[in-house]
Amino acid sequence: MFAAVNKLFAHAGREYHLQAEDLGADLAAFEVRVYDGGAILWRKRVPYAELLAKKLPREEEDEAVRALMDKTLQTVQAAIVKGKLAG
Repeated sequence: MFAAVNKLFAHAGREYHLQAEDLGADLAAFEVRVYDGGAILWRKRVPYAELLAKKLPREEEDEAVRALMDKTLQTVQAAIVKGKLAG
């Protein structure tokens, strides 16, 4: 499975690098990191074992994990805008 989603997000004169990286089915989680100027500002592991328990076909499973990554990054962007992840 192993995938990553990277986004640049500009807010209040700063540019954040948002990254979600799949840690693999063995861990059934991905890690989200927010970088500011190359330094990790924030990180969190997001489990997806419930998604794997659905036993979806591989392609659908990959799409579901990626959709969860995208949704999580949107939530992180909202938190930055609200000042909850200010560096």
